[in-house]
Amino acid sequence: MVKRGILVLVFFIFLIVTALIGGFLWWNENSKAVSTNASKVDFLITKGKGASQIAQELKSEGLIKNPLAFKMYVQVKGYSDKIQAGRYSLSPSLTIPQIAELLIKGPKDIWVTIPEGLRREEIVEKFIEGLEKEGQNASIFRQEFLEASEHLEGFLFPDTYLFPRETKASVVVNKMSTTFDSEMIPFKHVLLDEKAAGGLDLKGIVTLASIIERETKSDDERPVVAGILFNRLDIGMGLQVDATVQYAAATIKCKSNSECNWWPILTRENLLIYSPYNTYKYRGLPPAPIANPGLYSLKAVINSEDTEYLYYLHDSEGNIHYAKSLDEHNENVRKYLGK
Repeated sequence: MVKRGILVLVFFIFLIVTALIGGFLWWNENSKAVSTNASKVDFLITKGKGASQIAQELKSEGLIKNPLAFKMYVQVKGYSDKIQAGRYSLSPSLTIPQIAELLIKGPKDIWVTIPEGLRREEIVEKFIEGLEKEGQNASIFRQEFLEASEHLEGFLFPDTYLFPRETKASVVVNKMSTTFDSEMIPFKHVLLDEKAAGGLDLKGIVTLASIIERETKSDDERPVVAGILFNRLDIGMGLQVDATVQYAAATIKCKSNSECNWWPILTRENLLIYSPYNTYKYRGLPPAPIANPGLYSLKAVINSEDTEYLYYLHDSEGNIHYAKSLDEHNENVRKYLGK
């Protein structure tokens, strides 16, 4: 019995050793470079891609031999959640460990996401942070961006962009502007129709869309609020929009202070500001956009909802409440805001 037990033990040890040797040989072969070809391949990782999908795409591009080997390596090393999105320059002459190390160090190109509703002063800070600009490089980039975009507030399309770290500010501004132009192509017929979108020209559409972007909290609200603001314009009523006063107040206070609060809580004094952007004091649209709207806000102006409402407010939980008359609106203020 003892001899038989020893034989079983030896057999299991043999299996384990064989498996280890086999695993080592498999890994050694599949982690090697695909070839000695050092030519570069442009490899793009978009945000949200996992290790499995990246491994399959590396295999499809001829950059690795075996997707499973790559996936196992990044899991063992704890790299799965550290791979950074962006554009990489890789070659078939790299081993799996070498490729993995490059992917966690970061790409030559970087993704930068610009949310809807930001002023250009806020947008430039997003790019400075995303492109990792520091010191004098950050200051130069900021100045060049603001100079290049001086007359483009509202026309810098919010999106996720891919740029090299060393990209110049003028290139960024041009890309955002041309992206806006591309997004507006489907609505060209509206711009040619004087009766569409309340008779507004492109600048007017973008200006109203920028207000809606700042004043609404969901896509469902946007066409309704657009209809309300058109109603106010139609009857000669002031727009009375807080966001335009915030824009005016911050423009006066912040100048070029990059760390300023560009959307301050309003005071009674703010409502008395002498500025064409103060829509409590002056009727009609402000002279230009107050922020850079997204596609849904632009669509809301172009396809606004016909409504009898003239007023709206958001309660403390962000829910919107409409009213047809000032009395009804004041009741909503009392009921939902406790004022």
